[in-house]
Amino acid sequence: MSTPTPSPVRARWVASAGMVVAIAVLAFNLRPLASAVGPVLPQLQADVHLTGATAGILTSLPTACFAVIGAVAPALARRFGVHRVIGVGLVAILVGSLARTRVSDPVSFLAVSAVGLAGMALANVLAPSVVRRHFSRHVGLMTAVYSLTLSIGVAVSSAFTVPLSEALDGWRPAFLVWCVPVVVALVAWLPALPHDRDHAEQRANAGRGISLAAVARTRLGWLLGIFFGFQSAQAYSIFGWLPSIYIAAGLSQAGAGAMLGIATGLGIPLAFLWPAYMGRNPRPKGLLVLVVCSGAIGYLGLLFAPATLPWLWAALIALGTSSFPMILALFGMRARTAEGTAALSGFAQAVGYCIAILGPLSLGIVHDLTHGWFWPVALLGALLLPMSVAGFLVVGSGDIEDELPSHPHAGE
Repeated sequence: MSTPTPSPVRARWVASAGMVVAIAVLAFNLRPLASAVGPVLPQLQADVHLTGATAGILTSLPTACFAVIGAVAPALARRFGVHRVIGVGLVAILVGSLARTRVSDPVSFLAVSAVGLAGMALANVLAPSVVRRHFSRHVGLMTAVYSLTLSIGVAVSSAFTVPLSEALDGWRPAFLVWCVPVVVALVAWLPALPHDRDHAEQRANAGRGISLAAVARTRLGWLLGIFFGFQSAQAYSIFGWLPSIYIAAGLSQAGAGAMLGIATGLGIPLAFLWPAYMGRNPRPKGLLVLVVCSGAIGYLGLLFAPATLPWLWAALIALGTSSFPMILALFGMRARTAEGTAALSGFAQAVGYCIAILGPLSLGIVHDLTHGWFWPVALLGALLLPMSVAGFLVVGSGDIEDELPSHPHAGE
C-alpha cells in the first residue's frame, strides 16, 4: 500500500509554518548577547578588569558591529544566499557566546564578544528581507511576530540574568544559559537553507539588485538611517547603563535589573501591536507623537526623581524606545521587493549604528567626567529631537523604489 502524497496546499502550509517558527526563534536570539551585559556590568567589570572607558566600549560594541556588518550583509546575501548567511550568523553567535564565558581579560572579552555580535548583526540586517521574501502579503503581521519574539529575548535576558547569576554563582554560567536558545535557533533554521538552492540563478541576475550605493543617493535611505540611529543610541544606552543609573539612585542590584526588565518587558506587547497597527495605518504620525512624548517624560523623571517612581520612568522609557518595531516594519513597508528591503535595511542600519555607537560610549565618558548621571540622562533626552524629526519625515514618505527611477520596480 503506497503512502499518500501530501497535497501541495498542505506542503506549502507546513513550509510556511516552519518559516514562521524559524524566524521567531531567530529573532529571540538577536539581542540577549548584548542585553544580558547591563544587569551584571559591575561584576563583569571587576572580573574582567574593565575600566569605565572599556566598559563604554563594551556597551558600544553592538552598535559598532551592526554598523560594519550592515554595510556588507546585503552583498554577502547576494553572493552566498540570504538563508545561508543567516545560518553562519547563528553559528557566530553561538561561538562568541560560548567563548566569552571562558576569557578573563578585557581584550579577549571584547574580541569574542565582537565575533558573536557580528553574527547577531548579520541576522539582524537580513531578517527583514526574509520576512519580505516569504510573507510578501503579510509583512506587517510577520514583522509583528518577528519584533515580538525579539523583544521577548531582550526582556527575558534583561530580567533573568541577575537571578541566574545569583542561582548559578556567577555571570559566566548565567551567560552560558543564553547559549541554549541559540542552539534551538540553529536547529530550526536548518530547513530554511534549501531555499538558497537556486542561488546560482539569483547571482546571475544580481546586476538588477539594489546596491547600498544606490540607496545612499536617496532621501528615504538617509532619513531612515537617522531615525534608526538616534533610536538605537538611546536603546543601547539603556541596555548598558540603566541598571547603573538606578543603582546610583539607591536601588539594589536586583531592583535595578528589574527596572531594566520593565524597560524592555513593556516593549513585548508593543513590539507586536505597533507593526500590526502599521499594517492598517502605514503613516502612523499620531503613534510617533505618543512614543516621543512618553520618552521625554520618562527621561525627566529619571533626571529629577529616579527613585521616587522608578517603575513609571522605566515604563515611559519603554514607550519612548518603542519606535524600534515601527522601524522594523518600515524596512518592509517602504520597499516593494525583498532586494529593496535588504538594501534599505542594510543601508539604514549601517548609517544608524554609526550614529548609535556614540550613545552608550558618550554616556560612559560623560559619567566619568561629571561623576554623576544627570548629564548623561540629559544627553539621552536630547537625542529624542533628531529622532522625532527624521521619524515624521520617514512615516510620510513613499517607497525606496520610487527614488530609484532606473530600477525595474520603480513606479509600480
